[in-house]
Amino acid sequence: MKTDVQRPEKLQGLILRIQRMSTEDGPGIRSTVFFKGCPLRCVWCHNPESIPDRPQMHWVGSRCIGCMSCIEACPEKALSAAGSGIDIDRLSCTDCLCCAEVCPSTAMEIYGRYYSPEELVNELVKDRVYFEQSGGGVTLSGGEPARQPDFARKVLESLKEKGIHTALDTCGQCPWERLEMLLPFTDLLLYDLKLMDEQLHRDYTGLSGSQIQRNLARVRDYREEHHNSLEIWVRTPVIPGHTDSVENIRAIGAFIHDAMAGAVSKWELCAFNNLCIHKYDGLGIDWKCRDYGLVTESDMERLVQAASESAGRDVIVHASGATMGKESGGHPPAPEKSCPPSGCETPP
Repeated sequence: MKTDVQRPEKLQGLILRIQRMSTEDGPGIRSTVFFKGCPLRCVWCHNPESIPDRPQMHWVGSRCIGCMSCIEACPEKALSAAGSGIDIDRLSCTDCLCCAEVCPSTAMEIYGRYYSPEELVNELVKDRVYFEQSGGGVTLSGGEPARQPDFARKVLESLKEKGIHTALDTCGQCPWERLEMLLPFTDLLLYDLKLMDEQLHRDYTGLSGSQIQRNLARVRDYREEHHNSLEIWVRTPVIPGHTDSVENIRAIGAFIHDAMAGAVSKWELCAFNNLCIHKYDGLGIDWKCRDYGLVTESDMERLVQAASESAGRDVIVHASGATMGKESGGHPPAPEKSCPPSGCETPP
């Protein structure tokens, strides 16, 4: 089986997956490219497999035929048979991927493969007809595309040469120079603002939010200096007990209003769900947010109102994702406030 996970000798990017027919990552129908590697460790992360800057393996029980070839192939003896299937000793596993190489049913699945810019662009343009009919395009997401800036720039540049709309979905946690080199080839910037309180940002993402805020303000300056038509949408995950306070939303809104000077056209409040539990289970991670409930509809309405009032009339505010209806009553289970930032970290 070819795995395409060898270390590249020329410019290549480590890509988690390509999600086609996406309608959540910009206008129209899009193909979203998820990059591997992220600087943050958000406790609520929905893509824990995107965090490490390396290929990883995990076991998919529904595909396993019980041949045990993976156990025999593992040089570290990190795999064993258990009642629930294949157990992975994450302390011993080095992600050498020998098990994936011999698995005949792809039950030992690899997260991440290397592409050259040309190979990835050629794959993406297969969806051009959908882009043209819907006003869509390609979105680079992650993980964090700015962790692979040379590769991301080449992909964006090639897509623009082919007349395809491009979007960059970033957490903003990167040196300004990396973000700046991607902007000339980006039509839409999807920018995450999660928390404005400095200590809470450290507690729940593992890092300060100051660079994220500075970079977004510099994007504003970049647009003005270069007379650039880059469109900016802000995205905020609404996580019960972490980011869902009116105070936090108003603080983000004040930043959008005061620091961005009309540069932001849309602000999306993204409701939490726990549909990614199987990813954590497959990676052997005890996810701290697995029992969180949905945001209530009334709470989301309250946050949207606070966002609209604080960001200003020129910013379109809308909510996305499932909420718990008013008729359900009550509130989602309250998370433990001591939930550490390591909740989304993948084991070594």
